[in-house]
Amino acid sequence: MIKWGGTTYSLHPLFVLLLALSAITGHILELITLFSIVLIHEMGHVVTAKCLGWTIDDVKLLPFGGVAETKDGAIAPAWQECLVAAAGPLQNGLMIVIAYGCYTVGWWEQTWTSYFIQANTLIGLFNLLPILPLDGGRIIQAACGRWISYYRTLVIGVWTSIVSSVLLGIYALVPLATGGALNLNVLVLALFLLWTNWVDRRHIHYRFIRFLMNRPLRLREWERRISIAQPIIADGKRPLSRVLKLLRRDMYHLVYVMGNNGAIQRVIPEQQLIDTYFDQHKKDAE
Repeated sequence: MIKWGGTTYSLHPLFVLLLALSAITGHILELITLFSIVLIHEMGHVVTAKCLGWTIDDVKLLPFGGVAETKDGAIAPAWQECLVAAAGPLQNGLMIVIAYGCYTVGWWEQTWTSYFIQANTLIGLFNLLPILPLDGGRIIQAACGRWISYYRTLVIGVWTSIVSSVLLGIYALVPLATGGALNLNVLVLALFLLWTNWVDRRHIHYRFIRFLMNRPLRLREWERRISIAQPIIADGKRPLSRVLKLLRRDMYHLVYVMGNNGAIQRVIPEQQLIDTYFDQHKKDAE
């Protein structure tokens, strides 16, 4: 575990196991190369996030990249999360270009260059799969926020990841049906991603609550810019929690409460609804 620049870097147990197996089998050079590629990939995320003003508390390195713990992901605009997520695979693409350049000028031999390019290609493309917490999953989840509510993006993101993880596991098992060898590395990663998202689906509510708690920061920003509000039409009998689940990540809302006769009874700013929601839970807890 290393702390640098206010961020703690550590190895995930899965990565430690893979490194140990590589060391036992004598693949020391491949071990160092994999670690370096993963570290540079993840530093792309960290540097981009910090340039945008994010606070990165903890980074766990995995065989395919890493997971950065931050409280700013749900607060920041979706375009920032897309940019931060894309910065990792971009580093892999940049390393491929540099490797080819080194080979062209004669600094690297062909075998080493091919291995380095192949490793970067695999890690970069793997991270673009539509599975959380991979970069592809984060980009899709953030992009969906342009059209659907934040709560729904959480639900869709988790279930898309679960289905995609199952398909990835099936892909790893297919060679067995054709007399080939089991792709053990892919199977292990698929099972890990499936387990991670299966557990994470139970945390959707808590992620949504954190989104609501940090919402005032975005509201103050929109007020300074005099943003146009996006209307939400709600029946007066609809539960408050269901109305809040209609909030979109990058939009400010005014809620129009309709009566039985179809007339507008009240127009309520979203912050007032959020405050009421938390006040109700606070009274219930007392």
